[in-house]
Amino acid sequence: MKSDIELQHDVMDEILWDPILHAAEIGVIVKQGVVTLVGAVKNYAEKVAAEQAAKRVKEVKTVVMDLSIRMTNESKRPDKEIMEAALNALKWSSFVPEDRVKLKVEDAWITITGEVEWQFQKESVTSAVEHLVGVRGVSNFIKVKPSLNAILVKDVIKRALERSADIDAESIDIQLSGGKILLTGKVRSWGQRKEVERAVWATPGVTEVTDQLTIAS
Repeated sequence: MKSDIELQHDVMDEILWDPILHAAEIGVIVKQGVVTLVGAVKNYAEKVAAEQAAKRVKEVKTVVMDLSIRMTNESKRPDKEIMEAALNALKWSSFVPEDRVKLKVEDAWITITGEVEWQFQKESVTSAVEHLVGVRGVSNFIKVKPSLNAILVKDVIKRALERSADIDAESIDIQLSGGKILLTGKVRSWGQRKEVERAVWATPGVTEVTDQLTIAS
C-alpha cells in the first residue's frame, strides 16, 4: 500500500503528464488515500481533467475538488453566446437526441434537463458542452428512462462484466430494484471501479447506480 506522500507524488505526476493541465496551478493534498485538489484552473474543462487525472491513479480512494476557475478576459463570454455554442455542439453530436434535452445558461453555468433512454446519451450531452469557451460549470439533471424489463437487467449487467478482461465479475454483487442498482464487493483499483460503473450504466433500463464497491488493498 502506498504512503500518502507516494500517492501525492503519483497524482502530481499524473496531472503534469496530462497535456491539458501542464500549465495549471494545482496543488495536491493527500490524507489516508483521500486526495484534495486545490488551486486554480483557467476553465471548466481543466477542472474536469484534473479530477479525472487524480482518479486514474491507483489506490486513490476519493477525490475532493477545491479548485477555483480563473478565466482570462479573452475566455469570458456572455450567456447568450454560450447558449448558442452549446446548442450548436448538441446538433453536431450524433449521440444526443436534441428534442429530449433542454439547456439553461446562467452566469456561464450550463444546466441540462430532459429525458433519454441510455446513460451514454446523458454523458454525451455533458461531453459536448463542457469544453466550450467561457463555460464555468455544468449541471446535468437529465433522467434516464427505463427501456427494459427490470428482471432482465441483472443478467445483462452480469454478462457485460464477465466480458471485460479487467473485471472479476465473481467478486461483485448486483442488487436491483426496478432500474435502481446497488453494487457491492471488491475491485483492485479506482479505474476498475469506474469500469464497473460504466458497464452498469451502459445497460438499458438502469436509472440509478449506488456504488458501494471497495478497493482491495
